[in-house]
Amino acid sequence: MTNQAGTLYIVGTPIGNLEDITLRAIKILQTVDWIAAEDTRHTGKLLHHFDIKTPQLSYHEHNQQRRIPSLVESLSQGHTIALVTDAGMPGISDPGYELIKACIEANIAVIPIPGVSASITALSAAGLPTDRFIFEGFLPTKNKERQQRLSSLQTESRTLILYEAPHRLVETLEDLALILGAKRSIVIARELTKLHEQFWRGTLENAVQYYQDHNPKGELTLVISGVAETPTVVTEDQLKAELQCLLQQGITRSQASRQLAEATSLPRRQIYQIALTLPDGTE
Repeated sequence: MTNQAGTLYIVGTPIGNLEDITLRAIKILQTVDWIAAEDTRHTGKLLHHFDIKTPQLSYHEHNQQRRIPSLVESLSQGHTIALVTDAGMPGISDPGYELIKACIEANIAVIPIPGVSASITALSAAGLPTDRFIFEGFLPTKNKERQQRLSSLQTESRTLILYEAPHRLVETLEDLALILGAKRSIVIARELTKLHEQFWRGTLENAVQYYQDHNPKGELTLVISGVAETPTVVTEDQLKAELQCLLQQGITRSQASRQLAEATSLPRRQIYQIALTLPDGTE
């Protein structure tokens, strides 16, 4: 594979275990002109481990506004740059998004080099539903704003994924228990892929009690069950009314039964039997 001129590579790096890096990521890091790193000292350890000599430049939340124009200019002139974060995929809860957006607006090619993400890694082993989920990243640090954000998630039925810093964990858990419900299930993943990796499982109520007595350390990913969906109770009279409306539109009994079965999760055969007791809507 040869690097394309004027390309920004979004390179996923290990979140802990250095062996999680991909062969493609190593090749890109070896062959680009520059590596734009969130923390050059942190990334330097990764580069040293794999004997990568590519020069680095810093790109982080405190210098992004003045750094973006020069990076875009360099890319426009045909250079290749690999964007990396301290751990995981760039652009996920870090300033990489702004550079990516600027490159797209400047018609510069942006190519992702997939890697580990703490959110998906935690979700995969949490044991909570994975078919539908949402990622909220870091919640606001101010109490009022954080509680407002959580209030908007009270009725969310999808599994919820959050990031949190150790020193704010207990406060966040208290708000979660208060607003989402103390009995809601939670999995707290700590130090993923590292030597002291841990998955704590229980309710929000128990999590508050546990972490009040155990000071958390390391990077934390919270996976919380969604609110249980309450099945909608549909009476036979309601079904008849809906069926009659559909039949009057010229829809067949079979089609109407199938449509209502999908909307109510009731057996199609049961609805069809009710439809047989109604006129077909034609005059």
